[in-house]
Amino acid sequence: MKITVKDVVKEYDKPIRALDLPEFNKGKNVACKINNRLRELTYIINKDSVVEFLELDNYEAMLIYENSLRFLICKAMHNLYPEVTLEFNYFISQAISFSLNGYTKFIDQVLIDELTKEIDKIITADYLFKKRTVSIEEAMKIFDANGYSDKKEVTKYRPEDTAHFYDCDDYINYMFGYMVPSTSYISKYKLTLYYPLIVVSFPRYELKGKIAPFVDSPNFSKTLRESNKWAKMLGASTIADINKQTENVETAIDFISMCETRHNDMLCELGDKILKDISNIKLICIAGPSSSGKTTFSNRLRVALLTRGIKPIRISIDNYYLPRSEVPLDEEGKPDFEHIEALDINLFNEQILALIQGQEVSLPIFNFKKGCREWSPNIKIEGNQPIILEGIHALNDRLTSLIPKYQKFYIYICPLPQFHIDAQNPVIYTDLRLIRRMVRDYKHRNSSAKDTLSMWNSVRKGEFKWIYPCQEGADYTFNSDLGYEFCVLRKYALPLLNEIDQDDEYYTTANRLIKFLKYFRDIDERLVPSNSLAREFIGGSMFEDLK
Repeated sequence: MKITVKDVVKEYDKPIRALDLPEFNKGKNVACKINNRLRELTYIINKDSVVEFLELDNYEAMLIYENSLRFLICKAMHNLYPEVTLEFNYFISQAISFSLNGYTKFIDQVLIDELTKEIDKIITADYLFKKRTVSIEEAMKIFDANGYSDKKEVTKYRPEDTAHFYDCDDYINYMFGYMVPSTSYISKYKLTLYYPLIVVSFPRYELKGKIAPFVDSPNFSKTLRESNKWAKMLGASTIADINKQTENVETAIDFISMCETRHNDMLCELGDKILKDISNIKLICIAGPSSSGKTTFSNRLRVALLTRGIKPIRISIDNYYLPRSEVPLDEEGKPDFEHIEALDINLFNEQILALIQGQEVSLPIFNFKKGCREWSPNIKIEGNQPIILEGIHALNDRLTSLIPKYQKFYIYICPLPQFHIDAQNPVIYTDLRLIRRMVRDYKHRNSSAKDTLSMWNSVRKGEFKWIYPCQEGADYTFNSDLGYEFCVLRKYALPLLNEIDQDDEYYTTANRLIKFLKYFRDIDERLVPSNSLAREFIGGSMFEDLK
């Protein structure tokens, strides 16, 4: 049997675990790829294979570390307070958080210290994570025996006829993902009290395996709490809950209508807030990460303002791109179109200021095919007409430095689903944007899932650099999540993801998304309204001709 690691081939005369290979580094490696399949380090290699060991600068490896850390925290809490159950969510400051159900004492630093001590004790003991594969029937008995009713409900939608568990010392659980071999691998973490939650910081792939310092984001955390509260009130806080809402046409219509009404209510609230200060507001600036739904949102906001007697105009920041030869280069020497210096900042400021002062201006129209500017006829706005700006840098004060802050209204938009596979397995809200973009790129740009995945890492880098640092300065955060979306997107996304071959470099991500999407029921897209933000991705939007 030949095993290749870093282009070096060695022969072995019997099967061997990945972590027993001499190239394995316990201090760095948390997972591996074997013949391009993501595997746990305990995987037994029994045929010719190419092995790649993964560190915490790899996204999928980071998820395995996080899975293992959540399991470890659950075990530690079970050791201390077996009557307490935890609910995890993705949270602010590149971290996760958990709430404590059934805990009757004070949630304070004493608890943090007690839990940290117990976690560290388990890490030092180096308990193994022992994987068990059982039938669905046996899994249901284990769920009942351990009080995992939420895991039992979601497993009903599992397409496979087996399920997995991990034993660790005397504790059993499953985090719907791979695990590290033992508890000593999970040595990097930090608990922070954020009453009534506890925040868990862990190594991040985008920081090359370092833990991000905790930075409070009160506006963003408020939006996340409201999203979590909404999901519970709607009865849609787990995949099983969502599937039950879509069991028939009648319940699906109600569910979709409630989600859409929530967007309507937020737009109404936002419109009233702008109207209240319209005598000062000259610019309405909208920014958010990729596939947040900015285009549809901008159109619906414009309509909401029209009903209040406000007649905004829209200006696309993308029209202010510099010629390709003047765009700054990224670290790989390629044009960095997400850099703020890729825009003609001076021209933008000058023209926005001129418009606000009532002057006629000929705006640029960037011809992306030719890579150069063309010019529009002169336009002029009335004194009470605000300008809607939408783009990656819209919340960056530098872009509109000549306009006083009190004349600008900043809106941050992003889908922030706060539902779960089960209580201890939150849904990664970045995955919603990735799947949205994948479907949109295919339907509107004839791009493959591989094309989307190939750009995603670069897109994410731009978001961390240019968008997230500005989000807390927003005057309003619009949560563009629609609770039913995965049920609509899955029928488009699954065929695209299944086209990615096992030998492809993006197969690991595609396979993870496939496993996740298979849990959802389908919803007939004909039930989705034509002005829905979801239409921006699946097509059929009433606003498509206004782009």
